[in-house]
Amino acid sequence: MPRKKQHIDAATAAKDASGKIYIVTGANSGVGLETTRQLVKQGGHVVMACRRVAAGEEAAASMAGLRGSTEVLECDLADLASVRRFVDAFKASHERLHGLMCNAGMVSMESAPIYTKDGFELTMAASFFGHFLMTELLLDTLKASAPSRIGILSSVVHAGTPKNRPAIHLDDLNFQGRDFNNFAAYGEAKLACVLYAKELAERLEGTRVTTASIHPGWARSNFGSGGSFLMRTAMTMMRPLTRSISDSNEESAQTALHVLLSDDAPNHTGAYFSQWSILYRDKTLNKGGWPMQSPNPNAHDMDTARALTAKARELVGLTDAAPGKAA
Repeated sequence: MPRKKQHIDAATAAKDASGKIYIVTGANSGVGLETTRQLVKQGGHVVMACRRVAAGEEAAASMAGLRGSTEVLECDLADLASVRRFVDAFKASHERLHGLMCNAGMVSMESAPIYTKDGFELTMAASFFGHFLMTELLLDTLKASAPSRIGILSSVVHAGTPKNRPAIHLDDLNFQGRDFNNFAAYGEAKLACVLYAKELAERLEGTRVTTASIHPGWARSNFGSGGSFLMRTAMTMMRPLTRSISDSNEESAQTALHVLLSDDAPNHTGAYFSQWSILYRDKTLNKGGWPMQSPNPNAHDMDTARALTAKARELVGLTDAAPGKAA
């Protein structure tokens, strides 16, 4: 099958982002780095939220001389205290935020669950709960800066297969009472991202803050690193074989850039945007779409989306009243 990868159009790539402030998580490598680089090329200021500050500073140095600017702040999405410190540091220096790209994520490569200090399964923590807390804490700033945009990286994995669609288990989000499977955890975390983008769109109606969930493509990044020696070896051996059907990090950043910069994306708030992907088991969907309909019926259940938000607020320690629809 010929690959027809989607790219932002010339008008979007030429937009002047001067005076705009963005946050990109996981901005020191892979898709996050290329998303950051393009925003800076177009004059934006990007706050790079990085777990490894030194790696972030090195990545930022590679963008010296571009029109825009960067700064690096520490943020470990698997540590809620770190997320809160990041938000406090951001707000101490910035009163505006025009785009939040929740880019970072990971899948634990271990066969048994690993739990963070906050009691979350690691994949769920880094791929959903950390971004959830960050977004909720930044909503007032995003509203005050409107029009503004929120992008949340999901994955084709959330779609599953016609016989096995990921679902949200509200009574056990962190695999404390269920058998653990690392890729099942990843699929559920990425389904949670799709549902959260939909719930946010409903709640933020009328505020001019728009949202999207994103499948970036099969990026040639360091995703899937870690785990046992056998797992690391297998992943290394597979990379040359998958190169022809995967995407460069620059290609994989295109959907995030479309969500952050294009004139059309805000017309589809709450929608799912996908790069071309051979990984869809529903073959008619391989071409992706900006936006497209998720084949997973569980990704369209607004009752679950609202319940997930309420449960996540409780679990991350947002103990104030559950948020209502914006006035």
